[in-house]
Amino acid sequence: MRLGGGRQLDPGESWILNMLAGTKGGRVWPRTGCSFKGGRNGSCQTGDCGGMLSCKISGQPPITTAEFTLGVGNTTDYFNISLVDGFNVPMDFLPMPTNIQQGVQGCSRGPRCAANITSQCPKDLKAPGGCNSACTVLEDKDKYCCIRNSNNTCEPTTYSLVFVRMCPDAYSYSRDDSSSTTFTCPSGTNYQVVFCPSNDISASPPATNPHAPTGTGSLTFPRSRVLSVVLGSIGILVVLVVFITFFAYKLRKQRHQEMQEEDEEFGELPGMPTRFTFQQLQEATDQFRYKLGEGGFGSVFEGQYGEERIAVKRLDRAGQGKREFLAEVQTIGSIHHIHLVRLIGFCAEKLHRLLVYEYMPKGSLDRWIFNSHDSDAPSLDWQTRRKVITHIAKGLCYLHEECMKRIAHLDVKPQNILLDENFNAKLSDFGLSKLIDRDKSQVITRMRGTPGYLAPEWLTSQITEKADVYSFGVVVMEIISGRKNLDTLRSEESIHLITLLEEKVKSDELADLIDKNSTDMQVHKQEIVDMMKLAMWCLQIEPKRRPQMSEVIKVLE
Repeated sequence: MRLGGGRQLDPGESWILNMLAGTKGGRVWPRTGCSFKGGRNGSCQTGDCGGMLSCKISGQPPITTAEFTLGVGNTTDYFNISLVDGFNVPMDFLPMPTNIQQGVQGCSRGPRCAANITSQCPKDLKAPGGCNSACTVLEDKDKYCCIRNSNNTCEPTTYSLVFVRMCPDAYSYSRDDSSSTTFTCPSGTNYQVVFCPSNDISASPPATNPHAPTGTGSLTFPRSRVLSVVLGSIGILVVLVVFITFFAYKLRKQRHQEMQEEDEEFGELPGMPTRFTFQQLQEATDQFRYKLGEGGFGSVFEGQYGEERIAVKRLDRAGQGKREFLAEVQTIGSIHHIHLVRLIGFCAEKLHRLLVYEYMPKGSLDRWIFNSHDSDAPSLDWQTRRKVITHIAKGLCYLHEECMKRIAHLDVKPQNILLDENFNAKLSDFGLSKLIDRDKSQVITRMRGTPGYLAPEWLTSQITEKADVYSFGVVVMEIISGRKNLDTLRSEESIHLITLLEEKVKSDELADLIDKNSTDMQVHKQEIVDMMKLAMWCLQIEPKRRPQMSEVIKVLE
């Protein structure tokens, strides 16, 4: 067929494109709603290719596409009907074996997409003259389109099910897509691409008995036979209803029992804080209106409960599971320290998981030390920064050395360090915390935490509380320099602060790293350089060579 060839079809009319053996590979698609002036330039609702009558580029979605690569290795043809670019016209792609022997070799069928998907198209995918693919119009490709999806997060959705249900032979990139949507035949096979095939299964179902005799007479059955069929059907229906009712009852009873056991499990935890209902926290936060921030496990909202201002952390269901939630509630509920954010209560109702903390009016440390254009926070003086460093060290020392079990925070960073009205610092977010028995020197865990603050041993998964000591060293350098450890907006040689620190040590130019936006910091250069040396002690590659946090406090005091 010549480039851009074809013919115009009237409503209800079909057309067959004969594709003889030896045809080169390519794509064929229909266009709808076309208007061409003088038989040359114009436009189409679907399948338009730059306004040209003879297409030299692929048509604009939505289009149903017949794709083929014929004669691969001179032995095999590959072909399919693709809905990756959506749907506009029903199509079939059928092999026509040249002899019986070829038919035996697997060429008895090809992909059929005779249903009119446009009539059942989801609202979000509708387009004039067709139905868009989720791959082309929705932003979340990992969820709705499996193209280049390396995370295996793509699942059947209301968008993909319509395509798969109505055209199961077609290639649509959805997780529930059949594995046989690319067809093969021996080379030398002739094919027919059928546009608008007459058997539109969405309009009228095929005959259930195509070989039944036809005539003007009617078939009759004995009344007793009809009655037995009806009674048998009713009996089966009654049994089915009873079975479904019993199954639903058992399922509800099991779920109720699980919820009771869950409540008992929460109630038996020692030192548990106050338990709130979800409705109470909805009212306290004014329907979660004022967001304070967002972390790895969920968002934090400001609220008011009675006379006390609170911060409510609403956990994402996809982030923190029940085990992690219970660990956090039990851990924080059983420890109290002036430099750890106080857990007031929690909510565990159905699928809701929330934590209620004391409110910290000055927010997180990153707002005060990183000189961003969108922050109106003034630069901190050296004495305030030194106080914050000391408070962080005391909070970590308590977790590592003064609890019955060592507790590794595993996500020490400025965003998890909160400040009260007097710039007293407290550690927050124990969502990544891991308890370490005193008789174990290390704990094996999966990679967690935040890039830029992770100790080198995370690469080998041999983790102790010394990983927190390394993160503390990173935070100290960020407080001193007023910049992030990883800052991709800087020049290539300055992206990584800790690497820059190593170079400045060699050239005896540590003072160059002091925050230049604070005149007070420049006044205390020698004291700050000494603090950098403490940070370097914490940043050693070998975990055993890093100090305990109690040793850090001795140096600070």
